[in-house]
Amino acid sequence: MNKIRVFMVDDSSDAVNDVKKYFSDCGDIEVVLSANDGVEAVKIIEERAHDFDVLIMDLIIPKLDGLSVLETIRKKGINVKSIVTTNINSTLVINKCMDEGVNYYMLKPYDMASLYSRVREVYKTSSKELFLDDKSLNGAITDMLHSLGIPSHIKGYSYIRDSISLMYKNPSMIGAITKELYPEVASMYDTTSSRVERAIRHAIEVSWSRGDYDLMESLFGHSVDYDRAKPTNSEFIATLADRLRLDNCF
Repeated sequence: MNKIRVFMVDDSSDAVNDVKKYFSDCGDIEVVLSANDGVEAVKIIEERAHDFDVLIMDLIIPKLDGLSVLETIRKKGINVKSIVTTNINSTLVINKCMDEGVNYYMLKPYDMASLYSRVREVYKTSSKELFLDDKSLNGAITDMLHSLGIPSHIKGYSYIRDSISLMYKNPSMIGAITKELYPEVASMYDTTSSRVERAIRHAIEVSWSRGDYDLMESLFGHSVDYDRAKPTNSEFIATLADRLRLDNCF
């Protein structure tokens, strides 16, 4: 079986060597090219794009940052499957990566086994969807819930956050909120499905009284009414999961 060929861009030689060794031990992925700055990365991509299958690149690199590298090669019409790694957990940066065609966004420090799995997934995918690792996904969900006025100290906040995450990863759960989603969330917190359902309902009611009205209109439609048009639990969770999915597609 042919190995998956990786081009890794990181200004830390130790990071590159650690990944090389881990992939070498796994046997089916090989780091065949590396660079430690953005200018060198662009040059290699321009000249040798057919010599690797997946690009792994840190966003914070010397001479030319990772986003600029991605923008440069996109403008030249060069398409590569890519994973970006960074310490920056920012919705703005995630959206810019999406615009530049990134396939996966991973926060540092990353787990080697997770990076290995992501390389295999990106290599196989033909989708132009930006996948978020768990840290990035939780950050995006947190930003959205705060904008909707749901305080983090109430129980329903955690239940909604984890419900949206589960729905984002498993869209088929939309038809099994009561039978699958609530029980799974309940098991995370050693509670019951009915308590999860009630706490989520309460959190939605809190959101309706203190959230960003314009944002709620944009998410749930122009029929938003503080007294009568609150979405059901399933509508609320599914809508936010869909919004995250759409925001990370192009």
